[in-house]
Order: sequence, then C-alpha cells, then structure tokens
Amino acid sequence: MSWQSYIDDHLMCDVEGVHLTAAAIIGVEGSVWAQSATFPQFKPEEISNIVRDFDEPGFLAPTGLFLGGAKYMVIQGEPGAVIRGKKGSGGITVKKTAQALIVGVYEEPMTPGQCNLVVEKLGDYLIDQGL
Repeated sequence: MSWQSYIDDHLMCDVEGVHLTAAAIIGVEGSVWAQSATFPQFKPEEISNIVRDFDEPGFLAPTGLFLGGAKYMVIQGEPGAVIRGKKGSGGITVKKTAQALIVGVYEEPMTPGQCNLVVEKLGDYLIDQGL
C-alpha cells in the first residue's frame, strides 16, 4: 500500500459523515511521505518543534503548536506518544511512530474525539508494523 493511500483511504475517510480537513504522514526528520491536497505548507522548524515536544513533553505548552503558521493551544495528550491541540472550533492531533508523525487537522462538525480516533488508530497500526 502506498503512503498516499493511507492518507486517502484511512485518514481522510468519512467518520459518521464527517472527515478531517487535512492530513499528512511526515518523517520525524521532516520529509513529507504523503499528504492531503489541503495540508498546509509548513516550515521545517514547526516539525522539529513538534518532534522536540515528543522528546521533551511540555516543550510546546508555553508557546503553542504551530503548523502552516496557524497556532494551536496544546491540550492534554500522551507524553511521548500523542500531542493534541485546539484552535477555535477545530484542532489537531499528532501521533508519533518510530519513524513518522501522523497528523490530522479538523474543523467542526468533526469532534476532537473523532479526529483522535482516526489519527491514533492509523498510528497504532503503523507502530505494530514496526514503522
């Protein structure tokens, strides 16, 4: 299965009639493996800061998580495994695997829980596959 099919068939799929607004699989070193057409253009330091928060939980809390210039307030997550952020009526979930970041961005009517489920389920599957 291609990385793009993980985006198209798993991350951008309908969940109870709603879906993510954008999604990507990004290597921990910052290279894009696959992304939706709607995924924001990001700066390398935005990805390196996200990776740093996985290594140093709480790193992003004072400044927020930035992606494509958009600022998300960091909310509860799982240290070293999942970062969750909120921005207005939407938000972001980032799941870390051994080699990649699985990123999902959502807006209402999708709920934070639905976004978490989609992103973390794929992340857990990739971890089980050794990726």
